[in-house]
Amino acid sequence: MTVFGFHASHEQIHPRALLDAVVHAERVGFDAAMCSDHFSPWSARQGHSGFAWSWLGAALQATGLPFGVVNAPGQRYHPAVVAQAIGTLAAMYPGRFWAALGTGEASNEHVTGDGWPRKSVRAARLRECVDVIRALLAGEEVSHDGLVRVDRARLWTRPERPPALLGAAVSVPTARWCAGWADGLITVNAPVEHLRRMIDAYRDAGGRGPLHLQVHLSWAPDQAEAEAVAYDQWRSNVFAPPVCWDLETAEHFDVVSADVPMERVARVVNVSADLGRHVGWLEEYVALGFDQIALHHVGQEQRAFLDAFGAEVLPKLGAR
Repeated sequence: MTVFGFHASHEQIHPRALLDAVVHAERVGFDAAMCSDHFSPWSARQGHSGFAWSWLGAALQATGLPFGVVNAPGQRYHPAVVAQAIGTLAAMYPGRFWAALGTGEASNEHVTGDGWPRKSVRAARLRECVDVIRALLAGEEVSHDGLVRVDRARLWTRPERPPALLGAAVSVPTARWCAGWADGLITVNAPVEHLRRMIDAYRDAGGRGPLHLQVHLSWAPDQAEAEAVAYDQWRSNVFAPPVCWDLETAEHFDVVSADVPMERVARVVNVSADLGRHVGWLEEYVALGFDQIALHHVGQEQRAFLDAFGAEVLPKLGAR
């Protein structure tokens, strides 16, 4: 049975309010949660970017939910530091934590002052980071000289069982590449045919483990309000790679998205006041074989969305 989770958007919501939201999500019937690790929001209108790792400790303590985080090791984070963060949370909350690893975006990584590598270099760097993180979580002492450098690192606090390390992908070639190292795959909502091609590429290349999907949606009791929320908060997020990878600041995203039409927002956000339509969209994703689906209402106010989906959507999808 597909597990339905709550996506906690650090880019949009103050961490205190986000903690309240995830506690409420568990109360109304969501069975999991996840977040992404950002240094910067995608727009000045979003206006937040709390530190995911410290928030995750609080959220795991405040709920009984399993949690995941999407992280980009290699530039803003040394892989040994990522391994230590993963290891500590997994040791404190056994069986409740996973991490998805990706190549990242310049909007978060440029803060180091280092140059932003081309995609092929970022992929090679991530592959090195994955090997370092796995070895450290396995209890090995690690030294490595490559695109990342490690000197005699060892994790002294580790979980009994290393948590799953998923691959983050939005394209078919990246999904296929992730099959070589990942314990599962995570992506975001897209046309069903594209999602099917990604899943097939991952599985055909030997990809194992669960399939996760993050679904961007906007719901309000009134259609115009649902559209207004999506347009205000998410029109800066409509750009395909490499644009979304390579822009460096929230101000850049706001400039290039100034004239984005609502029709383009609706291609990347499921926008509707009709809860039945949201059920239909989610049923399509379930039919593709996703094991966990994290719902991300792109508005900054979460309570009404959580109450409505907990009462009217999750029960229709077989969630508790």
